[in-house]
Amino acid sequence: MPIFREKAIVLRSNLITLNDTTEHGRNVAIISYLWVPGWIIALILNGQQKTSLGTYHLRQSLGIWIISLLLPVRIFTIGIGILVFIMWIIGLISAVQQEEKPIPFIGTFFQDWFKGL
Repeated sequence: MPIFREKAIVLRSNLITLNDTTEHGRNVAIISYLWVPGWIIALILNGQQKTSLGTYHLRQSLGIWIISLLLPVRIFTIGIGILVFIMWIIGLISAVQQEEKPIPFIGTFFQDWFKGL
């Protein structure tokens, strides 16, 4: 009997670690979409305990923030503003649902450009 009890403890311990990692990755992914300060906090959190979900959304959100910050105010028309806002919403929803779904049209480029994260 003691052998089964030890295996159950090990399995339960691994399950808790897996759940904590999943929750951590989800938190990092969501925080990364909370503008630049949130992105910096998410980067630090992801550095402490790297997860693929957190890293994926750090890249996606960085791309969105760079697009929104690099566009001059004169060019930042209502149409482009709405497009950036829609990309932000799509990324945030994907983070909440714990999916690694790229932002339409340019999300795959963000993954290639920011591989170093």
